[in-house]
Amino acid sequence: MVSRLLDGDIALVTGAASGIGRGIAVQFAREGASVVMTDLPGRGGEETAAALTAEGASVRFVPSDLSLADAPDRLLREAFGSDACPSVLVHAASPRRHEKDHAAAVDLATWDEMVTVNLRSGFALGRNVALEMRRRRIPGRMLFVTSLHAHSPRNLPHYSASKAGQTMVVKELARAFGPDGIRVNAIAPGAIPGGGFDAGAAGVDRLVRCTSLRRLGTPEDIAGMAVALVSERFSAYVTGTTVVVDGGLALHNWIEPVA
Repeated sequence: MVSRLLDGDIALVTGAASGIGRGIAVQFAREGASVVMTDLPGRGGEETAAALTAEGASVRFVPSDLSLADAPDRLLREAFGSDACPSVLVHAASPRRHEKDHAAAVDLATWDEMVTVNLRSGFALGRNVALEMRRRRIPGRMLFVTSLHAHSPRNLPHYSASKAGQTMVVKELARAFGPDGIRVNAIAPGAIPGGGFDAGAAGVDRLVRCTSLRRLGTPEDIAGMAVALVSERFSAYVTGTTVVVDGGLALHNWIEPVA
């Protein structure tokens, strides 16, 4: 019998109640990882963890609000205490975004929340987990869910800037902790409904027409690549890079100019 790709791993997945984060948590569990899902309470994470547990997977849900400054440290304490450390970290959490939040309109509270969750908490989790992996001599893996908008403006400056920052965090962590056998990568998804994505009917039609594969993506499309990137079977020599999974969306001029 061929072993599952993540047998023996302990994975922490943020933003796991919906969308891409949920898809990754589900696929990790089905590939044999023991998964800790985290997200805001009341968004479905508890139900997903219970359903996976009923399937025989090892999954639990730990609520957290990563917009709070002390949330990363508290999350790691509550999830693992002093007895364990994840061998895999996935940072998929990101606040919901609204198309009206362009550069002339976004307020600083909204900016601060986005940057705190995506960038500050992402870096804090990544560094703290990597330091513990180093201490325990765990050849760990980390994965950040970034965006095509890390490189292309999207009329959402707080989102685009935080995702661009995540891209550099990936490179810095990969460089700092590579000698410890710790790999750090990112996935940049295309248009994936669910979670923070809501383009409306007209927007969806336009995105489909601007995507080479002529369909929107699914969380499962991203989750498959996530498994590959954290598995030692397929990606043991991959670190510090971003893999685009977008159906060819970035090949087209899909960003509308500001009115």
